Amino acid sequence: MADEGNSSSFVATFDKLICEDDSGTDENPLYSSQDKQQVSMSMPRHESSQNPYRLLTVILAVMAVILLVIDIGLGVYYNQLTGGQQTITDIQSEVAKLQDGYNAAIQKRIDAKKQLDRELGEQQRLKWDLEHQTKRSKDYENQIHRIQDEISELKSIIPLFSMGCRHCNPGWTFLHLRCYYFPFSVTLTHRPWKEARQFCKKLGGDLAVIDTPEKTVSITKLINSHHDPTRFTTGGGFWIGLSDVEEENTWKWPDGRRLTESYWNDGEPNDHRNEDCGATYPRNNPFKAWNDAPCNYYLKWICEMEPHDIS
Repeated sequence: MADEGNSSSFVATFDKLICEDDSGTDENPLYSSQDKQQVSMSMPRHESSQNPYRLLTVILAVMAVILLVIDIGLGVYYNQLTGGQQTITDIQSEVAKLQDGYNAAIQKRIDAKKQLDRELGEQQRLKWDLEHQTKRSKDYENQIHRIQDEISELKSIIPLFSMGCRHCNPGWTFLHLRCYYFPFSVTLTHRPWKEARQFCKKLGGDLAVIDTPEKTVSITKLINSHHDPTRFTTGGGFWIGLSDVEEENTWKWPDGRRLTESYWNDGEPNDHRNEDCGATYPRNNPFKAWNDAPCNYYLKWICEMEPHDIS
C-alpha cells in the first residue's frame, strides 16, 4: 500500500513539473538539478508503456493491407479463372462441333462405301449375265451353222429321190449332187494349176466349180477337217477351176462361165506377182476362203465330176 501512495505522489509531482516547464518558469527553488534528473529518468518508462499499442496498430494496419492485397489478388485470379473456364467451355463446344462433323463425315463415307459395294455387286452381276448371254449367243450361232450344214446335206439328198440312185467312183466324195476328189493322201505331190487340171480330166472330170454358198461351206468344212494346224495356211491351199489367164480381172470357170458368186478373202484378188489362178484355203470363215496365186505354184487340188447311174 505504501508503494501505491508513493507512486501516486510521484505522478502528481511529475504532472506539476510538466506544467511548470511548459509555462517557461525555470526559477522555482523547490526543484534542484537532482529532481530534474529524476524526472528525465522517469520519462522513458512512460513512453515504453505506450509503444506496444502503437506497434499493435501498425501490425494490424500491415495485416489489413496484406489482406486487401490478397483479396484483390484473389479477385483478379477468380476473374482470370472465370475467363479461362469460359474459354475452356468455348473450346469444348468447338471440339464437340468438330467431333459431330467428323462423325457425320465418317457416316457419309460408310454410306458411300455401301453404295459403291452395291453398285460394284450389280456391275459384277451384269458382267456375269453378259458373259452368259454371249456364251448362249455363240452356242446359238454354232447351232445355226450345224443346222445350215444339215439343210445343205438334205438339199443335196432330196434330188436323189427323183434322179434315182447314183454313186461316185471310189475315193470320191458325194456333195450337192456332184462327186469331188480331194488328194489328201501324202503320196500325191503338189502340182501347178495346169497339171492339176490335167489330172482331173484324165479321171473324167475337171477342177471344181464352187458357185453356191452351200458348196463353199461343205468343201471348206471338209478341208478344215484334214488340215494340219501346225502347217502354214498358204501351203495348204487347193486349186479350183478359176482363173483370169485369158483376161486380167475377168475370172472364169472351166466351162467358160464368168464368176458371179465369189468368196475371196479380204484384199483378194490382188494379182500380186502375176497371180492368175484361184485356190481355196482352210479358214474358219468359208466365205473368205479364196486367194489368187501364181499358176505355177505347187498346191493340192479339187476335182469335180457328175455321179454315175447305178445299173
